[in-house]
Amino acid sequence: MTYEVADVVPAGRMRDMERPVLSLPRGLELRPWRPADAPKFVEASQDLDIQHWNRPGLVTVEEAERRIERWAGRWRSERSAIFAIAEPGGIAEPGGGEVVGAAGVADIVLAQGHGEILYWLLPAGRGKGVAVEAAIRLTRWAIDDLGLHRVQLTHSTANRASCRVAEKAGFTYEGTMRSALLHDDGWHDEHLHARVQGDPWPAE
Repeated sequence: MTYEVADVVPAGRMRDMERPVLSLPRGLELRPWRPADAPKFVEASQDLDIQHWNRPGLVTVEEAERRIERWAGRWRSERSAIFAIAEPGGIAEPGGGEVVGAAGVADIVLAQGHGEILYWLLPAGRGKGVAVEAAIRLTRWAIDDLGLHRVQLTHSTANRASCRVAEKAGFTYEGTMRSALLHDDGWHDEHLHARVQGDPWPAE
């Protein structure tokens, strides 16, 4: 007898969705990256904190534009959903306000119903709870709208700020993965946190 398990999310569901703009508290929003945002990504690649924990590599404007285009391609191939965290308005381009960070759902596997939250913030976005709000909003989108069953969040055990983000966003700590993450100062142990469909949301 052959047993078959249906895909958690059918292929094509994400590709056929319009890339959304998701509102955040404090007047910010999660929106698709645009070519005009490339200088902000260059700025992020030069930020020492972002370099250390996220390893974006130093990039030029042209390389940033190509990376933004790849992110659009990864939406179409249903592998990741990477958003700019931005002010909601702009005179030159409505809805294209100043970028203060990035957040997304990466390593998406629709058939198995899982993905992983990632984020970074420029100095202008730090210390205000923005990472927590973005993690909650993206996880709600990934579970409620896209249909994923499990969303995880990982970080170096030395990155205490990310541990607080995971806790405040309602991610359950599941364990420590030894020597799992390579940073510029060597191998780090990594905390694993996750939310699954049906977990209670943090009080709002």
